[in-house]
Amino acid sequence: MRVVILDALTFGDTSLSGFNQFGDVKIYQTTSKEQTKQRITNADVIVTNKVVITDEFMACAKDLKLICVAATGVNNVDLEAAKRRDIEVKNVSGYSTSSVIQHTFSMLFYLLGHSKYYDESVKDGTYSKSQIFTDVSKPFFEIKGKKWGIIGLGEIGQGVANIAQAFGADVFYYSTSGKNRNYDYQRTTLDNLLKSCDIISIHAPLNEKTNNLLGYEQLLTCKDGAVVLNLGRGGIVNEEAVAKLVDEKNISFGLDVFTKEPLDEKSPLLSVKNKQRLYLTPHIAWTSVEAREKLIDGVISNIKSVFS
Repeated sequence: MRVVILDALTFGDTSLSGFNQFGDVKIYQTTSKEQTKQRITNADVIVTNKVVITDEFMACAKDLKLICVAATGVNNVDLEAAKRRDIEVKNVSGYSTSSVIQHTFSMLFYLLGHSKYYDESVKDGTYSKSQIFTDVSKPFFEIKGKKWGIIGLGEIGQGVANIAQAFGADVFYYSTSGKNRNYDYQRTTLDNLLKSCDIISIHAPLNEKTNNLLGYEQLLTCKDGAVVLNLGRGGIVNEEAVAKLVDEKNISFGLDVFTKEPLDEKSPLLSVKNKQRLYLTPHIAWTSVEAREKLIDGVISNIKSVFS
């Protein structure tokens, strides 16, 4: 069997030795659009995280039987073309749930507790010159008794809700599909969630119902002092609106995902004045060591299931 891994760099230092059991394995750290066709021509199996596989590319891979997407979403593969060509497409779900939940709270605590300010105030000697033993110049609130709104109550959203509830928050949710019913938490409208919640976290997929879901007018309705976290997909939140509101209103934003990744060097997010209200991480919520290992194990299991 000939297995081609197209963007191994996205897996970091996670071992890929498990693929050797299948035969001839070629590993490429990154693959451009121009390189894809040539690299998959003789493949039986393609492993891709973000490399796009089009019908044109499939047509050149005469022996291709399986496309393994090393992710949950399969929007980088032409599924109709794969079905027409009798090529199976397998994804991996649930591998990063704990990792994303953990990063949600990491982002919240960083913003809520003004971690950057207090860390720097000690390290730069400001605290050493203080006349008192503490610094209360940047007040923060407790999660207990606050309203936490969740947009997208899937597996990750439910995990966040459970922990938020353990902290004593009142949890509300908005179902982006309109179909989700969870009687453990309070279902509400998007408008009410934005206006009433102190903390808002987004864990929804990007689709026709969520694309540009939160623009300037919607985010403007958020409470003074609210914290908004996006760990879903970049296109859900309008980045220009975020950049504008950070400098206009007392709202803090934590973004782990962006419309274009990597983030454009000219993004308005990189030019805000009130940087302390904006925490940006480079799509890392899914990347814990354990999550990446589960992901690779899941891809290997998918190959075995197809060829067994």
